Amino acid sequence: MHPTFQRVALVGKYHESVSGAIVESARAVISDIASFLSSQSCEVVLEKSTAENTGLTEFRALDVTEIGEQCDLCVVVGGDGTMLGIGRQLARYGTPLIGINQGRLGFITDISLEHYREVLPRMLAGEFEEDHRSLMLGKVMREGQCVFEAHAMNDVVVNRGAASGMVELRVEVDGHFVANHRADGIIVATPTGSTAYSLSAGGPLLHPLVPAWALVPIAPHTLSNRPIVLPDPVEVAIEIVAGRDASATFDMQSMTSLHHGDRILVRRSEFRARFLHPKGWSYFDTLRQKLHWNEGGA
Repeated sequence: MHPTFQRVALVGKYHESVSGAIVESARAVISDIASFLSSQSCEVVLEKSTAENTGLTEFRALDVTEIGEQCDLCVVVGGDGTMLGIGRQLARYGTPLIGINQGRLGFITDISLEHYREVLPRMLAGEFEEDHRSLMLGKVMREGQCVFEAHAMNDVVVNRGAASGMVELRVEVDGHFVANHRADGIIVATPTGSTAYSLSAGGPLLHPLVPAWALVPIAPHTLSNRPIVLPDPVEVAIEIVAGRDASATFDMQSMTSLHHGDRILVRRSEFRARFLHPKGWSYFDTLRQKLHWNEGGA
């Protein structure tokens, strides 16, 4: 089959400051997949950090910006966290992503390491399901100035300090006052993030095609403070009214400390991530497998 994607970038999960055996294992996996892609008539490049941390030098290395500008496809080897990190960065370029999962089944890295040789050739030839995921843009405003900004594919979370009590948070939607929440924090989750921290906090599952967010209080003081589903064109504002050592996290991968009076503004990003899945993929199949539905048991 002639590949639909000529130049393919490979991003791998690697472990820094760990044993040589783990590093060698990661190197072997990335090397094997890179060689397989080459055998499928693809020009393979490695993401720069992947190349540096695995020590693989036989393939050209590009940084993420260069991958976005020059590559037709990005294959991500790891778990959902690895995919979130690279997916946020490549969304602005519209680069499609394929996820090969190492270990447990992921929600967005859905090809098992054991089966990639059977699955990838058909996908490279154009047989796949395409799945677009919205991103959020979060800003922390302090005295009218933006002091922190980050994109999120899963969620923006405002948390209390580890050694402090509840925080009080004033929530507004498009400038309309919603409520003051006294809680351990609050989550604004995309449909992608509805299966992450939001789910653990009692939030709803949102299908990826639903243009919505879930606003989910974390351990609220008032039990009637329930999760609410919002249309995603709105802007959510969360103000720190009371509480010490609060912080805001973006996909749990970037974090900033918050001060009393800070306002966290969350709106839909102009960018969307593009995931490619094997032909016949279904979001509901993933839910059943990951959440162990229909398994019964005592």
